[in-house]
Amino acid sequence: MDDQDFWNARYAGPDYLYGTEPNSFLAEHAELLTGPVLSLCEGEGRNAVFLARRGLQVLGVDCSETGLRKAQALARSRKVTIETHLADLAEYTPGKMAFGSVISISAHLPGAVRQRLYPRIEKSLKANGIFVLEAYTENQLTKHTGGPKDSDMLMSIDKLRNELPNLNVVLAREIDRLVVEGKGHTGMASVVQFIARKEA
Repeated sequence: MDDQDFWNARYAGPDYLYGTEPNSFLAEHAELLTGPVLSLCEGEGRNAVFLARRGLQVLGVDCSETGLRKAQALARSRKVTIETHLADLAEYTPGKMAFGSVISISAHLPGAVRQRLYPRIEKSLKANGIFVLEAYTENQLTKHTGGPKDSDMLMSIDKLRNELPNLNVVLAREIDRLVVEGKGHTGMASVVQFIARKEA
């Protein structure tokens, strides 16, 4: 099963797998963001809709047509507009200097994909643009509260510093925290939280 089939199956149910409320780390730092915002692995729309309700223009990219269809339905129910784009992030190239912010919430990608995508992400940010990420770390492998079981797809501060060398780090920490995000992510989790800025 490829990624598209996997996520279409995961999002096929009537419920929202990760709930309809935004990631709490993103919500805590949303005031840092300027538009347009690119959201990687947006899935069913909870983060894009939250940002749109704050008045930001948002593009959510995901490989799942099912997820993006539910994202648009969520946006309509909250009376906001979001843009969605169906794409394999291994092949996706965002426009240069096109985004004020890029968010990556639980966008767990293989290292080979990150090596291609992350330099494109750096180039897609405008001057002073912000990158915000929360992802599971390798310590999550011992837990049963969500996330991939492949260490290559799990993140760390060291990986992020190495893979995004042209951004200035604003915040970088690895912590255990309680995550409550629908059926997909609920319980104590080991995460990396990372905010970085592109130089003017």
